[in-house]
Amino acid sequence: MLEKQISLDYVQAMKAKDSLKSTTLNFLRAQIKNICIEKKLKELEDVDVIAVIKKQIKQRLDSIEQFRNGGRLDLADKEEAEVAILKFYLPEELSEDEIRKMIDKAIVETEATSMKDMGKVMKVVAEKAQGRADNKVVSSLVNQLLRAKV
Repeated sequence: MLEKQISLDYVQAMKAKDSLKSTTLNFLRAQIKNICIEKKLKELEDVDVIAVIKKQIKQRLDSIEQFRNGGRLDLADKEEAEVAILKFYLPEELSEDEIRKMIDKAIVETEATSMKDMGKVMKVVAEKAQGRADNKVVSSLVNQLLRAKV
């Protein structure tokens, strides 16, 4: 579904001669196609497409930092515009409160009692969040809540 939307938007960007958007989406489509080939699938699930988009965003954020440090603000601005295009395809992020509630339920569900159980809790939360929560935030909150239990 998401993969098809990206392809349709790519075609529209090409017709509109929007080079930034078409280049960004074309590169994203290529990455998605590479994952399809790697996994021997015809089409990716939306969760997998979201993972590819997040990876692309992370790479661009790293580039933005490097360009800013190097004084190349023009390239940093271009990367920021690409990040904005990519973020459009991500589902709405969960709030910290929603993530905390999800973690609390996962702790009860997995009967987690210590930091040793962090992996179990993270797995359950990741399945329920379906790409709508930043893993760093989730990891930090799980860490906090499990330490509070000890």
